[in-house]
Amino acid sequence: MIDQNKNILLLSLSILMLLNTSCKNSSNTKTQKNIIEVVNEQPSILPLSDPENKEGWVLNEAMSDEFEGTYIDSTKWFVEGQNGDYYIWKGRPPSQFVAENVSVKDGKLVITSKWEPEYKFANEKYADGKNNDAYGKLDGKPIPVTTGGVITKKRFLYGYMEVEAKVGFAAISGAFWGIGFEQELDVFELMGNPKKYGFIEGGNYWIGTAHDWSPPSVRPTSVFLHSEKLDFNTSDDFHVYGAEWGEDYLSFYIDGKHIVTFTQDDVGTDFIFNNPMEIWLDSEIFKRLGVPHKEELPVDFEIKYMRVWQKPSDNLLAKDKAFYGFEGPILFEETPRPLYLVPENSENNDYQKFWRIDDGSKQYLSIYEGQYNSGVESLKFSGYGKNESLLINKAVIKSPEGALNLPVGDYKLSVKLWLDQGRIADAIHISLMNPKIDLKFDGLKKKPRREWITVETNFSRTKPSADNDGLQIEIRREDLPPTKAAKLFIDDIEIKKNN
Repeated sequence: MIDQNKNILLLSLSILMLLNTSCKNSSNTKTQKNIIEVVNEQPSILPLSDPENKEGWVLNEAMSDEFEGTYIDSTKWFVEGQNGDYYIWKGRPPSQFVAENVSVKDGKLVITSKWEPEYKFANEKYADGKNNDAYGKLDGKPIPVTTGGVITKKRFLYGYMEVEAKVGFAAISGAFWGIGFEQELDVFELMGNPKKYGFIEGGNYWIGTAHDWSPPSVRPTSVFLHSEKLDFNTSDDFHVYGAEWGEDYLSFYIDGKHIVTFTQDDVGTDFIFNNPMEIWLDSEIFKRLGVPHKEELPVDFEIKYMRVWQKPSDNLLAKDKAFYGFEGPILFEETPRPLYLVPENSENNDYQKFWRIDDGSKQYLSIYEGQYNSGVESLKFSGYGKNESLLINKAVIKSPEGALNLPVGDYKLSVKLWLDQGRIADAIHISLMNPKIDLKFDGLKKKPRREWITVETNFSRTKPSADNDGLQIEIRREDLPPTKAAKLFIDDIEIKKNN
């Protein structure tokens, strides 16, 4: 009986060990399978312009969308006209954006343009250059066309953006474009069947454009335009369209093939792509290309995916590089973007905030276009002449509260400086506001002149940033000569983690 129980016990233990081994093998197999799937999937989520990922792209998942499921992701996209809300405009008259024309089906975003004589169009006009056209009609004649449009809720700075898309065969555009502070990039405006020739000469043409909306934003705003004749009609099938956007260049691609690049050297300070952009996908009527016929509609602008890739950076301020390079506002994207926020808008609000210079400091400090390490702007200290002196104790510029969000750790803060010839300030001061840390860059009199140099200093944070943390830059009278102070420029503030 004892031997039998022993045998039963041994058999039970054997079964348990076998089951455990089987579970472990099953778990390992599952884990291994998941690893393989991830590895196998990764190459398919790379830019068609760089399928081997030689540039080290990383997918920005918050900006990208595969358009799977049965409805649009409202955490990523704003739909024009949804709940009666419109961002910036209601579309290009005579057509009007309608939320119901936007759908997700069969793995695609579909923006449908329709002939809808029963639709109640907005009783208003939209001014566009010399045009001031009404919705739903053109030259008094009814043109009851509804279209649609969506905009990303987030913006991004520098990277590669790409869609796989097809437009409809009609005089209705499909557009993939972006706007940011004082800037617009049209990656494409395509039209399958234009009725007139204009900036698009047929259904087999692609056009990419850059627009400068910095005041005074008087037309023509175009700083770059390129038209390319294609060997296909853009309404025949899906093709991949992309744009790579860097600090000083913009490159366009179609089906992975490079089409054209323009650089900051080509256009100088008109290179306005220095601030984060949101992405638009929409359809519009351009009356100079003709209007669609009733018989052509409905048509669909279809997008299989929209993806954004970026390159990783060890600069903890990289997301806000535009702000810390004095190009534009810092964005507080946890706050909804105001519906009236056109690119020309330079007001402070809960979504965008700018550097603040007090009245006494405005005589000496300004954000200046034309002298820069990157972008087109920097912070300028004007200096003063032989019969002048600094009339205040210090010239100060402050970031908005909440501009910094640093955890506990050891860091290096660096800035780019341009020091003019002459009696220069011997120091500049940068303070982190809460917890308060005062940093000093001194010995500037001994630094090289009339070239961009890097100055840096280390600091430690024993407490994380408070909600109102930020930066303050000071040029103090104690560090300046009594008279004849030379001007200097500050650009590209960076903070990196010390290893």
